[in-house]
Amino acid sequence: MIATHPFGKTFFGRIVLASLAASLLLLPASQTARASRLRAFIALPQDVQAQSEADEARREREQEQREREREQDRLDHLQELYDDGREALDDDHYEQAVKKFTELAQMNGPQTDAALYWKAYAENKLGKKAAALATIAEVKSKYAQSRWKKDAEALELEVKQSSGQKPNPDAEPDKDLKAMALRALWQSDAERALPITEKILNGSDSPKYKANVLFVAAQSGSSQAMELLTKTARGQSNPELQRKAIEYLSMFGSDRAHKTLSEVYGSSNDESVKRQIIRSYLLSGDKASLFAAAKNEKNELQAFFLAGDSKRMEQAALNEKDIELRRSAIRNLGLMGHSDLLQSIYAKETDRSLKEEVLNAYFISGNAKGLVAIARAEKDPGLKKKAVEKLSHMGSKEGNDYLMEILEK
Repeated sequence: MIATHPFGKTFFGRIVLASLAASLLLLPASQTARASRLRAFIALPQDVQAQSEADEARREREQEQREREREQDRLDHLQELYDDGREALDDDHYEQAVKKFTELAQMNGPQTDAALYWKAYAENKLGKKAAALATIAEVKSKYAQSRWKKDAEALELEVKQSSGQKPNPDAEPDKDLKAMALRALWQSDAERALPITEKILNGSDSPKYKANVLFVAAQSGSSQAMELLTKTARGQSNPELQRKAIEYLSMFGSDRAHKTLSEVYGSSNDESVKRQIIRSYLLSGDKASLFAAAKNEKNELQAFFLAGDSKRMEQAALNEKDIELRRSAIRNLGLMGHSDLLQSIYAKETDRSLKEEVLNAYFISGNAKGLVAIARAEKDPGLKKKAVEKLSHMGSKEGNDYLMEILEK
């Protein structure tokens, strides 16, 4: 039995305190400040020690939250750079695309391999063959396991085979005409259309054109198209085409399509891929697949969303202390169509990042009316600009009417 001090301190506890004090005396001079803090802590009464521990824990939580917010801001900036670069490519603004993708690659984020590929693509369009080949070499050496490597190798072959003259984008073959011819071939002879389409998808054409070609195949509804979409959805292409294949695959509504999407959802660790599958389930009204995904989902919040548990999602969006979980709950509420609650959250919320997440939720769900309401009332120029920017990409009547109001002021 341990000997007990009359005032309630154990003899063992006194030995521990004595040992700590003795060890502090042996610390080197460089650790004097830390030793002083430890001596001061030991000397504190128990209630003060408990308060000190609580304050320290609170400071650590606040620091962790600040770090999460900074990381989320960084990821948002990376995605914004990527989206801007892609938009510049689609508009044939290749100098601007090079600038955006160079900046993105220098930030060393998760899209670095894709950024380098599209930088090389834009450089080739500008006639900068040496620069394009150097960028491609960087993709191949630094990202040997990347899903963009195959695209980079196809682009490398095109660059090496092309003439030394500066390419002229206006002189390229009419892509729309080719797409029309390919559409006709898919309708009449899918066997011949399949290898032609695969060659285009594995080549170095723009992402916009590849997505269009994939859509042409999906429209045929043939077994060959199902084969192509299934391979692409399973990740046998770059990530952008994978998400497009998932979107088009949901249009089939066949048992094989459902099975493929379910398998991809269960095996993927890519949140953007999972979100695309969920969006496909929602658009097709496939409640059975949503519930099946919810049953096996390890992320508890995501499981509530998939199961349609709106009350749990509302509680998380309103009361969850973890800001990342609140952000995810707000995003899911947008997909679930809870416009009134999102408006209430936006009006009461003081955290700017969560306000921006409400804007994202409205954008993802196609709720132009909600964005217009926020844009009309918002006094913060930055948030108002973000709301207007999202409206400019939606092409809705409500959004366009509001954009006209801005132009007429």
